Amino acid sequence: MKSAWLCASVLCVLAACGENELDIVTFEGARFEGDLRSERSDRAAFVATGGPAAVSLEGSKQAAVYQVVQHCIAYLGSSDVAWVNGPDVADEALVVQEGRVVLTGRCVEP
Repeated sequence: MKSAWLCASVLCVLAACGENELDIVTFEGARFEGDLRSERSDRAAFVATGGPAAVSLEGSKQAAVYQVVQHCIAYLGSSDVAWVNGPDVADEALVVQEGRVVLTGRCVEP
């Protein structure tokens, strides 16, 4: 029983070590940070960002998509997404604001 408490304590300490490490995606050796916003009244709709876009648009898109998948699974139990402005658009058509790729859409309920 003591070993279980010890293991749980160590895991809690390790989890607290990295600030926002769950928001970081590594792509081709570079680190990209993602973020997601949704209204409390409509958790299915979201705006996700990833960046820095100046380093790589693909890495920025992947960071944003990672946030979307985590959000949709957490709130609706599915990773299905109906994109309004998604990662499949051409690079020239991507929305980039303040050096971050912006993706929008809705989580699809199962």
